[in-house]
Amino acid sequence: MATFLYRLGRWAFRRRRYVGLLWVAVLGVVAFGALNASDPPDDSSSMPGIEAQKAFDLINERFPGTEADGADARIVFVAPDGQKITSAANRSAIDALVTGTADGPQVADVVSPFDGRGVSKDASTAYATVTYDVKADDLTDASKQKLENAIEEARDSGLTVEAGGSALETEAASGMGEVIGIALAAVVLVITFGSLAAAGLPLLTALLGVGVSMASIIALGSVLGLSSTTGELAMMLGLAVGIDYSLFVVSRYREERAKGHGPQEATGLAVGTAGSAVVFAGLTVVIALAGLSVIGVPMLTQMGLGAAGAVLTGVLIALTVVPALLGCWPNAVLARQVRKGDGRVSTAGGRGRVDSSRIRLGRGRIRSGGAGGSVDGAQSLGTRWARFVVRRPVPVLIASVVGLGALAVPAMDLRMGMPGDEAKSTATTERRAYDALADGFGPGFNGPLTVVVDAEGADDPDAAVSEISGRLAGTKGVVSVSPARFNKAQDTAVLSVTPSTAPADERTKDLVHTIREERPATESAAGATFEVTGTTALNIDVAQKLQDALVPYLAVVVGLAFLLLMLVFRSVLVPLKAALGYLLSVLASLGAIVMVFQQGHGAGLLGVEQTGPIMSMMPIMLVGIVFGLAMDYEVFLVSRMREAYVHGERPGEAVVTGFRHSARVVTAAALIMMAVFAGFMTGGESMVKMVGFGLASAVLFDAFVIRMAFVPAVLALLGRAAWWLPRPLDRLLPRVDVEGEALAHRTAALAAPAPSSTPTPASSDGDQQDPVRV
Repeated sequence: MATFLYRLGRWAFRRRRYVGLLWVAVLGVVAFGALNASDPPDDSSSMPGIEAQKAFDLINERFPGTEADGADARIVFVAPDGQKITSAANRSAIDALVTGTADGPQVADVVSPFDGRGVSKDASTAYATVTYDVKADDLTDASKQKLENAIEEARDSGLTVEAGGSALETEAASGMGEVIGIALAAVVLVITFGSLAAAGLPLLTALLGVGVSMASIIALGSVLGLSSTTGELAMMLGLAVGIDYSLFVVSRYREERAKGHGPQEATGLAVGTAGSAVVFAGLTVVIALAGLSVIGVPMLTQMGLGAAGAVLTGVLIALTVVPALLGCWPNAVLARQVRKGDGRVSTAGGRGRVDSSRIRLGRGRIRSGGAGGSVDGAQSLGTRWARFVVRRPVPVLIASVVGLGALAVPAMDLRMGMPGDEAKSTATTERRAYDALADGFGPGFNGPLTVVVDAEGADDPDAAVSEISGRLAGTKGVVSVSPARFNKAQDTAVLSVTPSTAPADERTKDLVHTIREERPATESAAGATFEVTGTTALNIDVAQKLQDALVPYLAVVVGLAFLLLMLVFRSVLVPLKAALGYLLSVLASLGAIVMVFQQGHGAGLLGVEQTGPIMSMMPIMLVGIVFGLAMDYEVFLVSRMREAYVHGERPGEAVVTGFRHSARVVTAAALIMMAVFAGFMTGGESMVKMVGFGLASAVLFDAFVIRMAFVPAVLALLGRAAWWLPRPLDRLLPRVDVEGEALAHRTAALAAPAPSSTPTPASSDGDQQDPVRV
């Protein structure tokens, strides 16, 4: 692995113009495809394998010409204080809205408040329902404008009028997440490298990767069925890992230059060593994200595959574009303090070859010689911390485990669901309509259950539906059951069941389970079958499906981590330690999410106005994504420790050496990822805000607690046993050489005295030609 990537890095360095043109051509092709692509499909709400979805499919089959999930609008009217909604003036205004809306384009039906039970008991509130024969994304501007004009006319009469439903759903503010994340990442990179060029290179390559990935998703959206939300996670992860992967290669390049290697050789060594870690780290992220497709939820599959493609693009760019840019500006990425004279730095030719004994990197100074060079300045903090942990591993281990364990405790209270209008800002009309309906009709009115009765085999469909309706009305927790609506064939009916509790209330979930548990007796008495669906039941079923899949998926991910790390580090205990640390960071981040978004601690600081269940997809997404990110830091940090151990250092010294070389860069990489993820929390979409917070907290726990405290403490306690691998496994597992042992032998051979006094000719890039073929 290391030798192949070494050759690839040198090739990209030499053929930098061709590499640059190739990627520009790729960007141009996908951008052209994106500009000419048709609109992406709407977000798939299909959830195979659950009862609520089967009922939706039955409605679509038995009620042709309508969509079970078609667009709808619930117009809520609130009379002024002291008035009744049924007064002549108010009724006239409502009738005018109903009449004006009924003949609008794409309208399937309009139900007046006065035709059914659309008026509250105190006559202060009423609602009208507008249903469309198309989905919300297919509504035309003319249809929306017609409804909005009717609402404005009703408001002019003095009524308070709000609109809920999907027809006029307010678009969430996009925020400045990308800009904020990039700005913070730039600051971290400048502080880390002390060079604008070195800071700009990872940003440039990451933006190239995100551009290619996003354009590809848009171009292939209609062909592969990728929805509009697919790009959110792809952009978030692509930007974060793209910066980090380039950061590691550039950092290693600077380190190799500090040892006296020429630009081309340093590039090859950087790609051969840091690039090997990038490949395996990226592979773990890709596998974890692609593994989301086995859950069986289309939206998760799309988001996982889109993000996996973005990460793969970031890996390819780090291995090709980064060395090509280093070939274009071999000295620009070095610190500004690089100076001529005084024996420190000398340059040859216009391109420059660094033969220095030391190069300043940011605030710290890397000296050549020794086991990778000693690091003074800012990096000495990491060295001192590593030595402290090696001397006192037990207290550090206990503190890290207890701290993360305490944060994980709230995760035991995890409740999963999907946020609705109740989670939106009170500035939106949907939230105000939700509150008005809850005040006028009760909290369960915002989450009615839809019961689909299949009376195809019944002797008397009307009697069968009446029997089922009566039994549902008598169920504890049900406020009312609407009159049945039959299809044209009179063999299928739809009932609306109103619970006494809110959609996100646990008692509503219990009610759905009760109805389904009592179903056999009800169906036997009625001679017909029925299924429960609707948005509330769908959210309950999806949450249950994802909850059931969480533990198996977690087991697969942890098992995969164990196998991959055993292959990389040729150890049994190091992968076991990594798996345990990963579990700690995931559970701690889940606990933090529950504390903020469910229990409300500090929710106001993040702009969360309403707490409730955690988004159903969040835990399983967190498990998959954090797995990949955790393995990033594990590979980058521990591979340097193993490299030192393989090259002859004692276990404790190897831990310190690994920190000396990697702590500063891993810290910068973690801060960059946190900045990118935290930037997405500025958006108005609750789903994106929750994902950003969860990933930022997970990176915080994993990078600064697990990798900086838990990992070195465990390795210090294990000593040489940490690198033990049974001989049968040692013979069975292939050798991937992530630590670049083959390159170390090659460098030693190059440093050996030549058998002849004939000087070696210099290459055009300022490097000596290689006397040893790789």
